[in-house]
Amino acid sequence: MEMKKINAGKLRAIGYEARTRVLRVEFDDGTALDYSNVGAELWRRFANAGAPWSFYRDNIEEEFAGQRSRVQEKSTRAALEDLFKAPGD
Repeated sequence: MEMKKINAGKLRAIGYEARTRVLRVEFDDGTALDYSNVGAELWRRFANAGAPWSFYRDNIEEEFAGQRSRVQEKSTRAALEDLFKAPGD
């Protein structure tokens, strides 16, 4: 699942897997919640929201039950490669 990094409230990254209809929300404390049966339209609205934290609280947190997990940290090597890769790679 490709994650979109954001900095809104406690949110740090969001991602969606259309095939399985799973929405993943990662928080600044290193936890993540996976929400099942989320429609593509809700994902589109969330990903493009002007206030993602408010959208999350109003439309996702209150409407769906999330499965808690831990955020997978990239290895130090992968993080450095991402940091120093050429634009467009």
